[in-house]
Amino acid sequence: MSFSSEVKQELYKHISAQSHCRIAETAAILHFCGSVGRSETGFFLQIRAENGLIVRKCFTLLQKAFNMSTEVEVRRESAGGGFFLRIGDETLMAEILRAIGVPYREGGIFQGTLRAPVDPAIVEESCCKRAFLRGAFLSAGSVSDPKKGYHLEIVCSCMAQAEQIVRLLSDFEIEAHLVTRKKYAVVYLKEGSGIADFLNVTEAHIALLEFENSRVVREVRNTVNRRVNCETANIAKTVTAASRQVEDILLLRDRYGFEKLPASLRQMAEARLEYPDAPLRELGACLDPPVGKSGVNHRLRKLCELADKVRF
Repeated sequence: MSFSSEVKQELYKHISAQSHCRIAETAAILHFCGSVGRSETGFFLQIRAENGLIVRKCFTLLQKAFNMSTEVEVRRESAGGGFFLRIGDETLMAEILRAIGVPYREGGIFQGTLRAPVDPAIVEESCCKRAFLRGAFLSAGSVSDPKKGYHLEIVCSCMAQAEQIVRLLSDFEIEAHLVTRKKYAVVYLKEGSGIADFLNVTEAHIALLEFENSRVVREVRNTVNRRVNCETANIAKTVTAASRQVEDILLLRDRYGFEKLPASLRQMAEARLEYPDAPLRELGACLDPPVGKSGVNHRLRKLCELADKVRF
């Protein structure tokens, strides 16, 4: 099971204790997956989704929020493998639509998709915002495996719907971004801290612990890799510099002669030839009297400058 599926499985099991929070989560599912249509027998409210968890969660929320006693059809589609829930009782349907802030005409219920921004009154309370975001992610969200990268997104049908999600996230100090993908508006998070906050806000606490564990391991591994790469680069730089120094000193020995060098430079040149791979601090300790790192660097630079003059 993917990490995204694990998160949805946990959110599916979470049922809010308060009726207004259940309505807020129901509103999210209906606004992302619901539609109102008309058949030969009358109007119907339908929730269609590829993931059966969404339809089952909506059915549970509707039962608890509206004390449904009427028969509701929940089944799997023969084509496409999706699931749908259909409510044909117009009185119940009107009550549900009224509760989630969807207008309907007297004598003729609003027809078409419900995929638009939800009535702000539905998500006025902080707990209802949490519930709405939970329903939105369950209906249209996904999150990548934290072992591989950080990316969480909610795919919206229109920009107004996406902008409302961004505003709700900002109420919890979560900075989200928007992008258009074909005919959809996508709200996404790319920072690990933001995704962790989202999981906390939607109360996916088990998934949050798994995410944070993976995040710590990944960041420690990245830190170790950065340090190793830095040390490797420093070693390569030291080896390159030492090779150049040895090359210049050999040139001075063969074409200039060590006997012409000042005693301090001659001693430095002989020490470098004897210890070609030694770092500057260790090289300075071999001199008599010992010289610090800056002193060794100064003498080697003098030798290189002299070699350049001899070379050209």
